Amino acid sequence: MNLMTPHAAAVAAAPLRRAPEEIASCIIQAAQLLLPNLERGHSVDAHGLRVAMETAFGASDAEGSWTWKDAYEACEAAQLLFLRKFSRAMQARATSPGTLLAMLDKIASLLPTHTRRTQESDALQQFSTPITLGHVASFAANLTPTDVVLEPSAGTGLLAIFAELAGARLALNEAADIRVSLLAGLFPGMPVTRHNAAQIHDYLDPAVRPSVVLMNPPFSATLNVEGRMTGTAFRHMASALTRLVARGRLVLISGTDLSPHHPKLRQAFVQLQAKARLVFTACLDGSAYAKHGTTIDTRLTVIDKVPAEDAQVFPAQLPKARNVTELLDRILQHAPPRAAIAEVPSVVPGEQRAAFMPVRARRASPAPVPLPDVSSGSDRGSGFPSPPPPSDSSPQRR
Repeated sequence: MNLMTPHAAAVAAAPLRRAPEEIASCIIQAAQLLLPNLERGHSVDAHGLRVAMETAFGASDAEGSWTWKDAYEACEAAQLLFLRKFSRAMQARATSPGTLLAMLDKIASLLPTHTRRTQESDALQQFSTPITLGHVASFAANLTPTDVVLEPSAGTGLLAIFAELAGARLALNEAADIRVSLLAGLFPGMPVTRHNAAQIHDYLDPAVRPSVVLMNPPFSATLNVEGRMTGTAFRHMASALTRLVARGRLVLISGTDLSPHHPKLRQAFVQLQAKARLVFTACLDGSAYAKHGTTIDTRLTVIDKVPAEDAQVFPAQLPKARNVTELLDRILQHAPPRAAIAEVPSVVPGEQRAAFMPVRARRASPAPVPLPDVSSGSDRGSGFPSPPPPSDSSPQRR
């Protein structure tokens, strides 16, 4: 006789998983319920997160209405909403990029650690960028209001929000259904394309001409391909570089192996430097991602689409940054200014461009908001080289 546990029985009797648009809407509702906690500087524990999710979805996870991955995405959306509301006040209070980073770290610390994974999140390596690392990546990009920023794997928008806050126009791409709907809700009125980011240049509208690419692609997972593949992140990078305007800048978060100092990749980077110069690269200790459920070391790389004077010469290897603060210091010391761009970046043909303007630009300027206590305390036709053939060893994290 087979006995079914109450939990298994509830899941079996639950209705089918809701449509992505409805799930995304509920996730945003949960994020809005979590936001007051961040505003007051109060921590959100697992119980508080469960209450917010059950309120938003009208059911429990045991009934199959939502997963803990959905709950963690609500936490990420809450951070995005907080940044949109308070970023100006934070920037006014911050005396340096480092003090602003400390404020962001305080916000991130209020939310629970991602401890439960789903098959989809593992298969697609869906590890969103922590807001502290997103700040550092956007700082390395040296964003301006004249930029068009492409994020090929936009996830929950935790990189895109920093581009929006800089006044840049956005071009977002994402493959996962729920995240597409989530981005549409978090960035209203802004179309989100759904291409395979490994071939983003091949499929993106020719009118999209970014001056900056911010990207955190899967390290070794390829859409519609089972298993892990070495060179995945390089393919994403090469395709995005092809779409970037001349003299534009690409900032990439990747696995540590994506480096010209890696024997298997050196020649690929030499070929790449005929068209795009690597100007900064440094590793970051995996503790930076601990709240997002992994502790694998990562690398931040900055590439300018300007031919290198000597394709064989690369930036010297820097000591691994023990934390995001040290990574920011490395950028301040070693990353050069951006090159001036001759081509005017674009998003869509002129008559449609207003739909792509950042949310802040499409809204009336709000009254000043008091700051809560967040004080410190295929590369088809790309012209770029292909990565080495797949092997069994590959990074396990995005």
